[in-house]
Amino acid sequence: MVLSPDDIHNKEFSTKLRGYNIDEVNDFLEQIIKDYQITLKQNKDLQERLDASEGKLKYFNELKDSLNQSILVAQEAADKVKTNSKKEADIITREAQKQASDIVSEATDKSNQMIDEASQKAKRLSVETDDLKKQTRVFRQRLQVMLESQLEVVKSKDWDQLLSETNTADYTEIQHVLKEDNLDNDPNPSVNSESAAEITEAAQGETPVADGGDAAQDQTVVIFPDDDSDN
Repeated sequence: MVLSPDDIHNKEFSTKLRGYNIDEVNDFLEQIIKDYQITLKQNKDLQERLDASEGKLKYFNELKDSLNQSILVAQEAADKVKTNSKKEADIITREAQKQASDIVSEATDKSNQMIDEASQKAKRLSVETDDLKKQTRVFRQRLQVMLESQLEVVKSKDWDQLLSETNTADYTEIQHVLKEDNLDNDPNPSVNSESAAEITEAAQGETPVADGGDAAQDQTVVIFPDDDSDN
């Protein structure tokens, strides 16, 4: 049992012959009581401080545990946020790639369609150009044949003989023969030697011929071949 200051103060000692001086013992006990009271007070203060420290330690330990738990929760939340963010980023990336692929595919289809249309137009233009060239060649050939035919008529000896004759009757007969030959060979059935003869007789009856050369020039009829004759 721990002694208290009162226990020390109330302690009584028995006396013996030639014992200690009572006053000195009492004074020393008083001093011990004072020191003991101081020690007890210090011990009490230290105990209170120890209890307070232990309370703070307990609080800090609990706070540490709470902080650790919060850190774990925050870490888990951060991991979840990171995972969700990664998933969302992957989804956004896939959607963006899909949209980009769709845009590229659509642009490719449109460009291919435009290229096909342009190619078809170019082919049509090429065909039309070839047709025009063919038609132009055919027209040129027909024109050439017609001009050569007319040139042969102009260069024929009948013209020289016709121009050398001064007799009106002979000229009329030659003209009549030339017209019959040309008109009978003409594919147009409306033009023949009989109609030419009628025209010649009408011309001789209406206009007297004074000069054989001028009359021949006035009554000369040039027959152009039809374009279909080349075929």
